[in-house]
Amino acid sequence: MAVTASPERDVVATPVQRATREALYAGAIVLGLFVLFIGLKTDQNISNELILVQRWGLLAVVMIATMVGRFLYVAYGQPFLAKQKIADVATGLLPASVATRFFRLPYFIAAIAIVAVLVLLAGSLDGLLGPALAGYARFVRALAIIYALAWVIYYFRAFFLAHFSGLGITALALYPIVVVLVLALYTGSMVGGFQGSLKWVDNFGIQILIYVMLAWGLNIVVGLAGLLDLGYVAFYAVGAYAYALLGTHFGLSFWILLPAAGAMAAFWGVMLGFPVLRLRGDYLAIVTLAFGEIIRLVIINWREVTNGSAGISGIPKVSFFGLISFNVSDPNYISKVLGIAQSGAYYKIFLYYLILGLCLLTAFVTIRLRRMPVGRAWEALREDEIACRSLGINTTTTKLTAFATGAMFGGFAGSFFAARQGFVSPESFIFLESAIILAIVVLGGMGSLVGIAVAAMVMIGGTEALRELDFLKQVFGPDFTPELYRMLLFGIAMVIVMVWKPRGFVGSREPTAFLKMRRAVSGSFTKEGHG
Repeated sequence: MAVTASPERDVVATPVQRATREALYAGAIVLGLFVLFIGLKTDQNISNELILVQRWGLLAVVMIATMVGRFLYVAYGQPFLAKQKIADVATGLLPASVATRFFRLPYFIAAIAIVAVLVLLAGSLDGLLGPALAGYARFVRALAIIYALAWVIYYFRAFFLAHFSGLGITALALYPIVVVLVLALYTGSMVGGFQGSLKWVDNFGIQILIYVMLAWGLNIVVGLAGLLDLGYVAFYAVGAYAYALLGTHFGLSFWILLPAAGAMAAFWGVMLGFPVLRLRGDYLAIVTLAFGEIIRLVIINWREVTNGSAGISGIPKVSFFGLISFNVSDPNYISKVLGIAQSGAYYKIFLYYLILGLCLLTAFVTIRLRRMPVGRAWEALREDEIACRSLGINTTTTKLTAFATGAMFGGFAGSFFAARQGFVSPESFIFLESAIILAIVVLGGMGSLVGIAVAAMVMIGGTEALRELDFLKQVFGPDFTPELYRMLLFGIAMVIVMVWKPRGFVGSREPTAFLKMRRAVSGSFTKEGHG
């Protein structure tokens, strides 16, 4: 029996044709998603009436940028990445990696030259280029500095990986000193160095370390014990209000109230743990979410104690164990004791080292607990609760200790937050804070202290860096506020990282128990979404 074959040929689209098609699809998706978010904006006119402001130009810019990016990636990026996996026929070697091509010595020298020129001309950029172009020049300077640092990290990555913890702690300890010295050289005086360091120490130092501590505390509950907690911000609020109320009404010292705030948060962690002993997965997440909202609503409505939505102000500052004060009116004010010029930067630098010490305490306790029986019980509970019970482990005690320990560190961070701000209100403890802290834990790699610290630095530091991009107002108009788009960029970054590194920045795990040699275990050996 004869078989006839169809003469039809499969038509294979070229990369440019496929890129054009996908770029059009991407533009249509962006139009559908952002027509109401970017294309239209609600505002009030002079008669206090609600009106819609049309921003079709901004929407068109976003669409075009998305289409161009998708086109370039499909047409040129994907073929380039595919060729990187094909070895040369003659030599049998793979092509040079993208990083090797990107980080070359001539590029590094050019970046250093750009930084040097723009630093020397920093004081006269506005006069030479004008305010608009000066903003772009400062942005180029920042990019050149980042490239130079990335070049050094890339070529000395083996050394950095081998001594990462020690180098990281040293860099954190020297950060305020380096900032003050650099700004002092830039301004020509130590007073200018101290005053200019306020923003960098506070926004890019203290703010990031607060979230590092919160994420490390939540990591005990989520990363080690495997209990999904969506209401962790409640313990943060308990610690903050404990210090605010006891400090303002009874005048107690921060060093007394710090452990008290941690103990109160741990108590409420146990109170949360009892109702959820039988719950797992989504049900546990719903109950913890409700607990966080209950705490927030109690703070808002219990006005006789918490002052409701108005919050609590006049929270006392932290002193150096009563020996040195940071209040100008006190006789033991730091400037009077040490005989130095008066500046508000001293208090911020002191707070920086205080939160750094609290973070290191959190890391030390977490590492020690992981090596103890309770830590191994947490990890067994995370992997399989039924198997954990079959081994004779008391899951009730294990869950309660995880909730209490994680809540205690949340309370410590909350009391520090109240001392730093001098004011607390319910708006600081909304569900979004819990979502950000949980996202830091997931993106960093659940159970990994180093990965979580890197994720906090990228996410919180990245959102703070948006405040420095004022030059974008020259492109999108004077009403454009870059920091308002932080959650959009935050969501995009989460999608990219989850596609690129689904188990977080650090997907490997170091086992607490090992035979002869400690070796990192790949996250691929564990269940998706766990350990």
